[in-house]
Amino acid sequence: MDHDEIEVPSHFLCPISMQLMRDPVTVSTGISYDRESIEKWLFSCKNKVCPVTKQDLSDSSGLTPNHTLRRLIQAWCTINAPNGIERIPTPKSPINKSQILKLIDQAKISSKSQIKCLKSLVSIAQGSQSNKKCLESAGVIEFLASIIKKNEDSDFKFIANEEALNVLHHMDLSDIELKKLMGSGDGDGGSFIDSLIQISKFGNYRSRAYSITLLKSIFSVADHLQLINSRSEYFVAIVSILRDQISEQASKASLKLLMELCPWGRNRIKAVGAGAVRVLIELLLEISDRRTNELILMVLDQLCRCAEGRSELLKHAAGLAVVSKKIFRVSHVASDRAVRILSSISKYSATSRVLQEMLQVGVVAKLCLVLQVDSSHKTVERSKEILSLHSRAWKDSPCIPSHLLSFYPSS
Repeated sequence: MDHDEIEVPSHFLCPISMQLMRDPVTVSTGISYDRESIEKWLFSCKNKVCPVTKQDLSDSSGLTPNHTLRRLIQAWCTINAPNGIERIPTPKSPINKSQILKLIDQAKISSKSQIKCLKSLVSIAQGSQSNKKCLESAGVIEFLASIIKKNEDSDFKFIANEEALNVLHHMDLSDIELKKLMGSGDGDGGSFIDSLIQISKFGNYRSRAYSITLLKSIFSVADHLQLINSRSEYFVAIVSILRDQISEQASKASLKLLMELCPWGRNRIKAVGAGAVRVLIELLLEISDRRTNELILMVLDQLCRCAEGRSELLKHAAGLAVVSKKIFRVSHVASDRAVRILSSISKYSATSRVLQEMLQVGVVAKLCLVLQVDSSHKTVERSKEILSLHSRAWKDSPCIPSHLLSFYPSS
């Protein structure tokens, strides 16, 4: 609806969004809001006060449908139909806990009824914030986890997993619920995390994308012991998602998950053993998205802090070249991470062959350019340190353009 040229009565507008209300509700302070806007205010933004009066509001249970105001808005829309205003539909009644429990009971009848139930839950989860809270209070998360953990091999199982993950994907799980899923295990179907890892490796593309996104969320609230105890097969699954490039969202979730895991214990070595370095270099060669490039370089920086990671980067014919190429081509963040990677190589893996390759592929010239161009202080200092460390091998090389040679640090 376009209201730019039509004067809308002020009491028809939501005080938060200043848009025409489609489902007006009244809170305990007596102020009416559009349901979607006030639920977003209460849940997504985690506010606990009335936006207008600033008085305390407990939760959405105090949202009372304002049927009179809704009918007035619908009548106004009908009158202004010739001006292009569409009549707002009568909103559906919010779902209640008993309806959800009935759905879950029906799911136990047969595999077909389970799939039908899951599809209904997806539709509910895609609705309002109050729907999501109602699903959580009815124990839907535990119900979905039990389906995903169930150990059976059938076509229905694959479909059920996909739909169950779809529901969880749309539920905006709280940290408390994510921690429960992290600790969900020791049952007939094994650990919930193990089930997600299996789906990440062997599910269809949609299920794999949902599972890696959920894994990223779960590990973001894990404690340090859980992070340290991450198994090698976790990294195999994560790297497979990156290698297959399922979607941009799944790739970013995988990279963020690696960032979460790599600093702990021997996880860097596990990631390198799963082939992460080679896959990340190949992605750097192909992907142009700024944020994805930053995340890749952040992960590579972590992996190059161990000897195994540096060795894998140097084994790749394009390793040093593509890292160097990203300096000034992506962002300040990417440039800083790329120089960090080169610093790790120059400090701990600088054989004569490596030093020669750094000259030939333009790494040294790029580091000289860092000193000339406006860069962050830490990036400049790190570049100076690298150049000073190997000045005997590099300073008089014809591989460095003369206009950059003057910037080579004297000591």
